[in-house]
Amino acid sequence: MKMLVKIGFAALAAGLCSSAAMAAGKTYTIGVSNTVQGNGWREEMICAIKAQALASGEVAKLNIAHRNTDAAGQLEDLRNLISAKVDAIVVNPADPAGIKAALAEATKAGIVVVAVDQAVTEPSAYIISNNQEKYAYLGAKWLFQQMGGKGGVVYMRGAAGASADSDRDKGFKEALKEFPDVKVVHEVFTGWQQDQAKQQILDFIATGTPFNGIWTSGIDNVIVDALTESQTALVPIVGADNAGFVGQLNKVEGLKGAAVTNPGSIGGAGVTLALQILDGKKPAQQTVLVEPSLWQNVTDAGKAQLKSAADPSLSPEWPVSISIPNWTTYTKDQIVACKGPGE
Repeated sequence: MKMLVKIGFAALAAGLCSSAAMAAGKTYTIGVSNTVQGNGWREEMICAIKAQALASGEVAKLNIAHRNTDAAGQLEDLRNLISAKVDAIVVNPADPAGIKAALAEATKAGIVVVAVDQAVTEPSAYIISNNQEKYAYLGAKWLFQQMGGKGGVVYMRGAAGASADSDRDKGFKEALKEFPDVKVVHEVFTGWQQDQAKQQILDFIATGTPFNGIWTSGIDNVIVDALTESQTALVPIVGADNAGFVGQLNKVEGLKGAAVTNPGSIGGAGVTLALQILDGKKPAQQTVLVEPSLWQNVTDAGKAQLKSAADPSLSPEWPVSISIPNWTTYTKDQIVACKGPGE
């Protein structure tokens, strides 16, 4: 079963179980497995994990496997965490099928498994994720409406095989069905890498193929940069709530765009959920979804949201949603410092 939540849930339970654990002197070792390094969203996720572990007072140590690798590499990392006898594992999966065996092994070993950002297929694992299907649907529908319901769209996806990309593809195509006169003129996997995505859109522009809108899977500010630097006419663009893109939506003249929230702070929420389960407070359902919002710069209300959300002090690749109410308790200074217990 899935539980759909607006950002906010379990604050009392989290506080009670955390206080009880601290009073009892319990501390845990939490393992972390992530397979994309150098991407701003993933770096914020790791910093949120560190900050929440520190703020909780319940985590003695983090054992972090954070590198660029595939499902086979993540399988190895997960088995190393199992061998290290961690109490819980927070994992952002490279491929659900490719790591299912290791997640089952972790559960069998008595380790709590929490998947963040993306779903997994191992039924014993818990999942706390941004609603990726709705993320894509909201942005795509808005984009197609801005295009007047017709024309060519550039579809810039994430990483092939990642469950978040697969879920977003479902949402994108659901919206596409509602606009039969909108056609995908170019589809590409960016790997969620800034430099790669920028070169991909420049290469496509060079072909001379006309297009009327761009949907991105969260690699957004460099796409705006590519259009302006190549003196290509601006078209409506959808991205995520990354600090750089939010700033562009506020400042770049002639740019029509929308940011769909997708907080990297979901990593910190994963720590909170893992600690709740370790403290005997299991949720009623295995999956919790955080619902996204869309901030557009073509309405007064949307402009006000974007202006309020803007945070130029953050890295351009970091989502401005640096916390999730009722799921994270760290301060801005703590997540920016990116220090976990013992660091």
